[in-house]
Amino acid sequence: MREGRAAFVVVGVFSFFLNLLMLVVPLYMMQVFDRVLSSGSTETLLLLTAMALGGLMVLGALDAVRAQVMTRLGGWVDRRTSGRLMDASITARLNGAPIGAQGLRDLQQYRTFLSGQGIFPLFDSPWVPIFVAVIWVIHPWLGILALIAAIVLFLLALLNEIATRKTLGEAGKAQVTALRQATQAIDNAEVVQAMGMGGGLARRFGQLNEKVLEDQRRAGDRGALIVGLSKFVRLGVQVGILGLGAYLVLQGSLTAGGMIAGSILLGRALAPVEQAIGAWRGFVGARDARARLAELLQVSPIARDGVRLPTPLGKLEVEQVSFVPPGGSTPVLRQVATAAGPGEVLGVIGPSASGKSTLCRLIVGIWAPSAGSVRLDGADVHAWPREAFGEHVGYLPQSVELFAGSVADNIARMGAVDDEAVVAAAGRAGVHDMILRLPEGYETQIGEGGAVLSGGQRQRIGLARALYGDPRLIVLDEPNANLDSEGEAALMQAVGGLKAAGHTIVMVAHRPSILAQADRVIMLRDGRVELSGSRDEVLRQVTARPAPAPAAVPADRAAAPR
Repeated sequence: MREGRAAFVVVGVFSFFLNLLMLVVPLYMMQVFDRVLSSGSTETLLLLTAMALGGLMVLGALDAVRAQVMTRLGGWVDRRTSGRLMDASITARLNGAPIGAQGLRDLQQYRTFLSGQGIFPLFDSPWVPIFVAVIWVIHPWLGILALIAAIVLFLLALLNEIATRKTLGEAGKAQVTALRQATQAIDNAEVVQAMGMGGGLARRFGQLNEKVLEDQRRAGDRGALIVGLSKFVRLGVQVGILGLGAYLVLQGSLTAGGMIAGSILLGRALAPVEQAIGAWRGFVGARDARARLAELLQVSPIARDGVRLPTPLGKLEVEQVSFVPPGGSTPVLRQVATAAGPGEVLGVIGPSASGKSTLCRLIVGIWAPSAGSVRLDGADVHAWPREAFGEHVGYLPQSVELFAGSVADNIARMGAVDDEAVVAAAGRAGVHDMILRLPEGYETQIGEGGAVLSGGQRQRIGLARALYGDPRLIVLDEPNANLDSEGEAALMQAVGGLKAAGHTIVMVAHRPSILAQADRVIMLRDGRVELSGSRDEVLRQVTARPAPAPAAVPADRAAAPR
């Protein structure tokens, strides 16, 4: 907004001349009544009419240009901010804040206000004293009445702010929460439908939405009363200024033209204030949206592009890493240390909630360790510019999320599609033949979240995406979770090929069968490394351990039928 200050200055200057040109009509009528009708001069009438039309033509041009400037300013703000907001929203979401797309919705609301008509009364209101001064010149008594009316309307505008600000702010917060919950429900439509959760979620949404509607109703009722009162004041004062003007005409201290001109000028002077009161809800919404945007951008600072490091060989070092998740207090990982080099496969095993997926997220730089560091070729993974780092890293999470677009788009990581690289990645992942069997091959549109694909197909395409661009470090979090025997065989072949090509692979597994290519294995339990060593050594120790004893069954339940 500071960079766009010049545009606001231009609009302010245009608003000044626009309001000056608003004097054309009342001055024209004043001259017609006081000069033309009394003199009967047709030439004077023609000259005054031509001058008035010329002034109104300039007024219309300035008004159009002013609107175009604000429209372009709104678009400029959107273009400069939307990408930054996307990054900030992703960062905030990774840090545990349930932001979603709210930042982009706030930006749209703010841009709509900047580009709409609701902002212009704010530019026109400061020039009200010009009209009051002109009315004062016509006659001081008319000026005093106009000044009193302007003060009353400004006080009503202030009262409107006091009466509606808190209520509209609460309604805005409740609306954000309600939309966030509705988005979550829609995103999890399958679970909602399968387990009949729609009614409960709808009731929760209804309760929040009811608060939104109630707060908006209260604010609307208060605003409506103030708008009605302001309209009464404006129209009543116009009647009053006509009556006072007529009295002054009868007293011989004012002309009939001055009476008409004073009435028109007063209406024009008070119109911006009344319009601002009517458009106050849009202004408050834009102001709150701007505050949320500023907060979001402040808590998600711009990542600086550091020195672009050379392509890594793939030497991974995890150095005494501990991690407390966002919003949590208990460490999920405690002093985890391990390493892997080019051409090595590091297997990670352990029971559920032992920290395996968290370790994967730290390795690929999704989260930053609370203590310790993760390094790739000696450089901290957070020291790399994110896009440059992503070129060298492939990641397949447990829950594979695909995006609306074609198969090729998703394998190419939603960037420019390099056909040869896409096919090569699919070939390395062993999914090329499967893709060719799809209705349109690589151009098959998979729908939002890969809705037209099975779980196994999504996972295999996710693996191809992880291998796109020949990354040096590849992290696979339970890559066989949704695979059948054919898919698992393709996965094992892909891992073997990557290992032979000198890639560094970290693979989380529940089933020992996919660890056949692992060189080293670590076992996590309660966030600590419990076992570490060669694959055969660790698996032998795991197999040799006695199974945990079953929990004791109370006597009164032991005899119960099963």
